[in-house]
Formats: sequence, structure tokens, C-alpha cells
Amino acid sequence: MTENRRFETISRDDLAQLQTERLQTTLNRVSRNVAFYKHALDARKVTVENIRSLKDLRQLPFTIKDDLRTSYPYDMFALPLRDVVRIHASSGTTGKPIVVGYSKNDILHWSELVARQLSWAGITEHDVVQIGFSYSLFTGGLGYHFGAEKIG
Repeated sequence: MTENRRFETISRDDLAQLQTERLQTTLNRVSRNVAFYKHALDARKVTVENIRSLKDLRQLPFTIKDDLRTSYPYDMFALPLRDVVRIHASSGTTGKPIVVGYSKNDILHWSELVARQLSWAGITEHDVVQIGFSYSLFTGGLGYHFGAEKIG
């Protein structure tokens, strides 16, 4: 079974602390590297120091689909394009396409999370897994593909 005992047995308080720290890390990254978020956070007078717990999530601005379209193609990327190893994009039939970029680290984490999910559902390396999701514009199919491959 694919497990991560550290995360699967973490106390509620430790989980909240970890989530808060990761939220702060994300906010630091996007406020430095993504003009949209720098502007949106500044407009709400939100700084990373303001975010001390998960209750502070309500201070953060929403991102809507039009924000993603306006940022086409790569203005929402929080890392240099040279560090993006996979790009998925919508067709843009209702406007500009939505572009999502993944780093090697994103793919590793995504694979592990889906492998853990499949393992807890009883999937092992002895099973045959059929991915019923599309591999086209919806990226979930690839997530299950990566997770199943990680299991074996």
C-alpha cells in the first residue's frame, strides 16, 4: 500500500499548522512572482504576516475564470517557464484558453496523492486500472494515470 504515515496520522492541530505554513509559502511565492496576486493582495492590504491561521483565508481574494483568461498565456505562472515541465490548456471555446503549468515537483506530489487515494481504495500493483477520465482538456485523467503508475 502507498502510505504517508506522517500525513495520515497527523494531529488536527499539527495539520492546521502545516496547512497555514504552506499557505504562507504559497502567498510569498505568488506575491513575489505573479503580478495579478501582488495587485490583488495589495488591494486588500493582505500580507503574509496577516495570515496566521486558516481562519484568515477569508481575507484572501478569489480568483475567477476571467482572471485566468486575462492572464493568458503564462502570467499566472509563479515560476519561470523553463521550470515548467507540462502545460495543459483548455480549448478557449468560451474565450481565451486557460493555461495550467506543472513543475516536476507538482507532478511528483500529484502522483503521490493520487497513488495514496487509489491505495486506500484497495488498488495494488496486481490490479488492472482503467482510466475512465479523458486525457484531453481535463487533467484528472493524467493524475490517475500517474498515481496508478506509482503503485505499479
